[in-house]
Amino acid sequence: MGQSLEVLDSIRLNFNEEGLLFLNLTIAFIMFGVALELRLDNFKRILLNPKPVFVGVASQFIVMPAMSFLLVLILNPTPSVALGMILVAACPGGNVSNFISSIARGNVELSVTLTSISDVSAIIMTPVNFAFWGGLYSATSTMVIPIEIDFYEMVRIMILLLAIPVTLGMVFSYYFSKLAAKIIKPTKILSIIIFFSYIIGALSLNFGYFLQYIHLIILIVLIHNALAFFTGYAMGRIFRLNVKNVRTIAIETGIQNSGLGLVIIFNPHLFNGLGGMAFIAAWWGIWHIVAGLTLAFFWSKRTKRAERMSAIHAKTE
Repeated sequence: MGQSLEVLDSIRLNFNEEGLLFLNLTIAFIMFGVALELRLDNFKRILLNPKPVFVGVASQFIVMPAMSFLLVLILNPTPSVALGMILVAACPGGNVSNFISSIARGNVELSVTLTSISDVSAIIMTPVNFAFWGGLYSATSTMVIPIEIDFYEMVRIMILLLAIPVTLGMVFSYYFSKLAAKIIKPTKILSIIIFFSYIIGALSLNFGYFLQYIHLIILIVLIHNALAFFTGYAMGRIFRLNVKNVRTIAIETGIQNSGLGLVIIFNPHLFNGLGGMAFIAAWWGIWHIVAGLTLAFFWSKRTKRAERMSAIHAKTE
């Protein structure tokens, strides 16, 4: 598999400063929209019922990056693809996880809390996880050095694209609560449309590369994303959480903010559009929503079936 993708290590995708600015604004807008639902009370709930939150955070920022590292060792992809996998695993949860958790009949309150903590923690945890696991991987460690990963540049990106928009969103929601409640749903829909449009546009500029290598990238992302959902699900089961919390943690771990990963990848001071990394992050941004919604509808139907059976059983007694 590694030799089939070797050329991706030298590919730099077509991208310009205007495109990077648009992507930065898109991610900032998405995070502002996410913050409209966040409240300080979300963090206070940790004190009342900390176990599911600790399990979710550990799954997101400790177990998932470690499992991704093991998957990289097993699949042995080329360095740029491996870096892409490690970076996606180091990113915080995606902005649609709350919506998907609600469809899955999960614990939406827990989902919002984990999203809050994930976004705030990512300012430090994403650069730390990427630097740690990327440095451990023997195939990428020699590649990281000449590219000169700037840890502080990554932190700067996190502050600009996470800390500032999230803070502004929470402040806006606090002072204009009625208006915020009205725009939450359309903001989510618009965020997804803009992000998908961006990915399609970026891929269209590199359509030749996309057609040539996407069949291999699809398989890697499918396996990696399935591992992410399984990791979250297994963590919930191991710590004996209830069904709703297990589903929520699985979704929070499987839905990653790959858009943030793309910002890092296309940053001229970091990876400057490195092919393998960009393909992994871009396709993850599409696939995790498809996989997440599929899983959510499956769980939702399963819950409805169980409720019908319980109702029938109650009537017969």
